[in-house]
Amino acid sequence: MAVAQSKSLQLSDLKLTKNPLILVAEAIEKPGNIGALLRTADAANIDAVIIANPKSDMFNPNIIRSSVGCLFTRQIATATSEEVIAYFKENNIAIYSATLQDSTTYHSQDYTTPTALVVGTEATGLTEIWRTQSTKTLLFPCKEKSIQ
Repeated sequence: MAVAQSKSLQLSDLKLTKNPLILVAEAIEKPGNIGALLRTADAANIDAVIIANPKSDMFNPNIIRSSVGCLFTRQIATATSEEVIAYFKENNIAIYSATLQDSTTYHSQDYTTPTALVVGTEATGLTEIWRTQSTKTLLFPCKEKSIQ
């Protein structure tokens, strides 16, 4: 048994590079899915992960286990969607939201400037605030179509 201080999850504590690439996940409910996102962010060398409108305690044992410890090695913050959007606008970070409506394919964009990629829940996707406040909405196809 140990007593330890929890890692800070405040937006203000993020230490971002000049051109950060940030992953935002809105209202993800299943702890295992949050862990998978953290592992993916680690593999892709994402600068920070932000959970908007969190539905789970970030120190849930299932998040820790499924993240394979990435919870402790990546920069992570939690906040409301409104707070995250305000933070991005204040820091000139472009918001690219994954939606099916009025979207452009993800590979047609330039990600060399400060960028946030925003994903929603498996069941309902992103809420309206992300769709209306996005710099652009993107489509991330599950499978590329073969060209013949």
